[in-house]
Amino acid sequence: MNPIKQNRQFEIVRKSKIVAWFVLATLFLFMNSSIVEAQSSFSESYKEFEKIYEQELKSSGIVGSSFMFIKNNKVIAKKFYGTANLEKKQAVDEDTIYHWASITKTLTGIAIMQLRDRGLLKLDDSIIKYLPELRAVHNPYGEMSDITIRQLMSHTAGFRNPTFPWKDAGKEWQPHEPQDWEQLVAMFPYTEIKFKPGSRFSYSNLGIVFLGRIIELITKDDYEVYIDKNIFKPLEMYRSYFDATPYHLLKYRSHSYYIKNGKRTPGRFDVNTGITVSNGGLNAPLPDMVKYLDFLVGDAQKTDVYKNVLKRKSLEEMWQPIVESNENANGNPDEGLKVGLSFFLDTKRGLIGHSGDQNGFIMYIDFQPKTRCASILALNTDLQLPNDTPTEKNPVAVIRTALLKFFESVEIKVANKNNKD
Repeated sequence: MNPIKQNRQFEIVRKSKIVAWFVLATLFLFMNSSIVEAQSSFSESYKEFEKIYEQELKSSGIVGSSFMFIKNNKVIAKKFYGTANLEKKQAVDEDTIYHWASITKTLTGIAIMQLRDRGLLKLDDSIIKYLPELRAVHNPYGEMSDITIRQLMSHTAGFRNPTFPWKDAGKEWQPHEPQDWEQLVAMFPYTEIKFKPGSRFSYSNLGIVFLGRIIELITKDDYEVYIDKNIFKPLEMYRSYFDATPYHLLKYRSHSYYIKNGKRTPGRFDVNTGITVSNGGLNAPLPDMVKYLDFLVGDAQKTDVYKNVLKRKSLEEMWQPIVESNENANGNPDEGLKVGLSFFLDTKRGLIGHSGDQNGFIMYIDFQPKTRCASILALNTDLQLPNDTPTEKNPVAVIRTALLKFFESVEIKVANKNNKD
């Protein structure tokens, strides 16, 4: 080959390599700067939320609280505040076990969907098929056989909210909740349907108790045993349980408190939710709840495990809006909020979740499938404010507003990143 021509080819190859290395180096620097920029932007948004979170906790006298934010199945922010048990001077930490109250209902809904997918029931089955005792309930809008499992899951069946309205909360000697199914059955002749089933939303703890009873009758397992075998164990939620705390976990259990007119009083410690366990009996530390939210958000590396708990398609079916609720599970106004099957849907923000309010514990889980983000907010103090308290004067509402704003900032950053990509 001509030496001059050979040298030219060599020079062309050399320059091509230099250009390639330059492009790769530029791309690396661009990606690295984008990551640093995103991390810095997230840090700023989180600091804004954290500032409001701490201010409201301190100013209101809330005894203890925990917060975690998860993205792509990793905890990227967490905060532990205050005291889990004042008497024991036990600080809140990552191992603190909270009572999750009505967030239990999401487990009940998933259990019902499991049984549906296995061909053991249909969502449009009449509740009378499984609970013939309910024929004794007075239904001025039609037959009791017209009410379905789907309506129980979406709080559209027309049942009252409280499980046992005959309880006197001021008398400590009375059980926290009725302990036996027979107690409820005895009161069915004194129970009535409040509105035409399927016509509107009205939150009902009683209706979820019926779902728990159906689970037990079909599976022949106690509700607690069924959930442990079919949800907790597969998801490795080994420190999650119902009602009375196992002895080896007692040192982590949070107490609960009420604050009313500036006076703080303790709640009942380690209550037994009795026959209402399926609507509010869950206890767990935050790391276990992270595992639950990972399942809800999804993780490609655990697809086989997750689909054995519940198929993704069935989960997403639960997140389809059925009716507007305009309030969350805690009874707080939330305009535009909708309800699906056992989950509440903030369709404006693309958020799905549930809240809980029982025996002094105030709890929230939220997740956003689009951004693969989720949060957990736990408080062991119920601020018993007047019903007409403005949102801006309600510390928990202020924290929730700041958290939703934080979610919105994360969503904008994800959208901007996708546009750059």
